[in-house]
Amino acid sequence: MTDAQQGSHATDGTDGTAEEYLRLASADNFRDIAGGGYATADGGRLRTGVFYRSNDLRLTEDDHSRLGSLGLRAVIDLRSPAEVALHPDPDVPGAEALHFDAIGIPLERMSGLRRREDAVALMDDVYRTFVTEDRSRTAFGGVLRQLATGGPQLFHCSAGKDRTGWVSALLLHIAGVDDPTIESDYLLTNARSAASRARVEAEIAGHLGPDAVAVYEPTLVVTTEYLDAAWTAVDRHFGDRPSYLRDGLGLDDDLLGELRAMLRGTP
Repeated sequence: MTDAQQGSHATDGTDGTAEEYLRLASADNFRDIAGGGYATADGGRLRTGVFYRSNDLRLTEDDHSRLGSLGLRAVIDLRSPAEVALHPDPDVPGAEALHFDAIGIPLERMSGLRRREDAVALMDDVYRTFVTEDRSRTAFGGVLRQLATGGPQLFHCSAGKDRTGWVSALLLHIAGVDDPTIESDYLLTNARSAASRARVEAEIAGHLGPDAVAVYEPTLVVTTEYLDAAWTAVDRHFGDRPSYLRDGLGLDDDLLGELRAMLRGTP
């Protein structure tokens, strides 16, 4: 059995030597949002074991048991009702199943893609929508309010890269992690989800032909351009990140302080 199948426990991240808490072979983009205890801009480190992120939870029996061993309080699903109906989450003992419908990649625009540059433009629009659309702001604000009730909790979407990646970026920013680290963590999806992405690429090639894989590839990965599109929309529509968190997502200073304290392990 490989390390990825067995999983590995970690320290609390205070010394920077922690390894990832758990790997799930059947959910390859499952990980602790704190990494191994990311450094904060003021010299602190994040705690592991508080919040987890993932792609969809089509789990083997062994991985289902491992997920259950984390003592999760909630599993938060960011997918659309259609996505949920296609692959419902399994019940996780002790964890409340919650749903916040954030806008993902519109299927009607996906089906009409003919050029790679159109796929890139689509993804830029998706990330701007995270910031500009009421439905997405309601969902993301709701997720962060739920997470502030205390860990451990897991949140996920389908690929665990866009909606999930944006929530993770916001949490790391709230915790005081600098932008280069946030970006590095965001890009980690491309390495971690290689196996599940290869399966999707094989499906695309089978249905639309091998040339279509290059057209759709920008929708299957994350790039700094996408994340930058969201941050730029934050500045353009709200002025700065604190205003976006307060006015866009409805998060007050007390709630942000609770999230920060949980992630940093401070009283």
